[in-house]
Amino acid sequence: MYLFNQLISSIIKKRIKLIKTAIENPIEHQNKILKSNIQFAKQTFFGKEHDFKNIKTYNDFSNLIPIRDYQDIKEYIKKMQNQQKNILWPGKIRWFAQSSGTTQNKSKFIPVSSESLNLCHFKAGKDMLAIYLNNQSKSNILNGKSLMIGGSTSINKNNKYFSGDLSAIIIKHLPFWVQKKRVPSLKTALLNDWEKKIENIINESVCQNIISISGVPSWTSMILHEILKKTKKKSICELWPNIELYMHGGIHFDNYKTTFESFFKKKINYLELYNASEGFFGIQNNLEKSDLLLLIDHGIFYEFTPIEKGKEINEKTIALKDVQLNKIYAMIITTNGGLWRYKTGDTIQFTSINPYKIKILGRTHSFINAFGEELNVAHANKSIEQACAQTRSIINEYIAAPYFFKDKSGCHEWIIEFQEPPKKIGEFTKILDKELQRNNSDYEAKRYKNLLLKKPIIHIVNRGFFYKILKQKNRIGGQNKIRRLYNDRNLIEDLIKKI
Repeated sequence: MYLFNQLISSIIKKRIKLIKTAIENPIEHQNKILKSNIQFAKQTFFGKEHDFKNIKTYNDFSNLIPIRDYQDIKEYIKKMQNQQKNILWPGKIRWFAQSSGTTQNKSKFIPVSSESLNLCHFKAGKDMLAIYLNNQSKSNILNGKSLMIGGSTSINKNNKYFSGDLSAIIIKHLPFWVQKKRVPSLKTALLNDWEKKIENIINESVCQNIISISGVPSWTSMILHEILKKTKKKSICELWPNIELYMHGGIHFDNYKTTFESFFKKKINYLELYNASEGFFGIQNNLEKSDLLLLIDHGIFYEFTPIEKGKEINEKTIALKDVQLNKIYAMIITTNGGLWRYKTGDTIQFTSINPYKIKILGRTHSFINAFGEELNVAHANKSIEQACAQTRSIINEYIAAPYFFKDKSGCHEWIIEFQEPPKKIGEFTKILDKELQRNNSDYEAKRYKNLLLKKPIIHIVNRGFFYKILKQKNRIGGQNKIRRLYNDRNLIEDLIKKI
């Protein structure tokens, strides 16, 4: 163990030095990545089709390659899945990350090249460990095991390619020394039956010296609840006294933090990661601040499309060097896995440009703007968090959508699942409405004298309601998430019938 820790310490020092170099020269690294990706892929089908050989500048790049979403590149990916060579990226791509989507969206298949796996996902994982240990000199994270709660999808194999959740692909390819440090077993991690998987995770982890936990907050909280129920322990720290870190991503965490604090009942560290099927984009490098260090040396070239009045302005898309603080952007990526000017569907804001740090606001299609209120997930999450704090309630999940009255006015209709409900729902509704107005001036303007928007309608559902909905849609698993805001009533009307 001593020799192992010494080796890790040496690796960490090297990684920290490289991370600092990238932070000090961000635009140089970004330009190098763009040039490298174009050069590497210029003989591909896509490269020839878009005249890569004549791309010399960023302007050439942006003029010759249009911004695309998944539907626009689906036919290229089908060719790759049929094992045609040199389509979006050189050679054959054998692995595809099956993205989780949301309750209504179909899965996407994102190509995973050896370069994106090793020089993006694995490299970022090493950087995450290096940053954490560099900041926490007294950490014991290497002296125990990590409980990794990944997606539920097993590795699917057909005659031509492999697919599965990104977490399953990463777990499958982890080096042996990392496999030794993680729980559950590989067999359990790749189970497709999520309920059986939960049972196995509990059985395999309760007797281990768990130091850290990683996973999407919604599913992790459910598993921790079941662990406490089975072991009859009062807290997770009573079961695992050396626990020190929870790593999370995929869902806004502030709404869950009170729940996790009730599980641990002692101070531990919380570390946010921005890792998606398309790439590993950010790491929280300061435990006292929630924004994320943008990873600019991991094979991804970033662009940003301004969002104005709820709409993406593609013609104003810019590279990293031109971004401004506190503006809302949709993130566009070009990766070493063959995604070219690809819309991730995420919206972000820059909180710092030296170094480049961001906060995630939500999905580009997750909003309510039926009355010109431009309510996004960041506004909703913050308002829910404040309402919970003032009413001493704890939320599990929610969705919201517009409701239309006959006089052409309306309101927002919410379905909320609480872990601990407020004593008075009327008080909670009043506070939520007030906080929405405080956090969103457009919502406040539309609420003036009840002219366009009236006070919200809230339905409280039993605990486990959204789990049942996901189960009915065959979307059980560690990477499946509830989309929270809808600009139409298609889903909410269906759900109200089930209350």
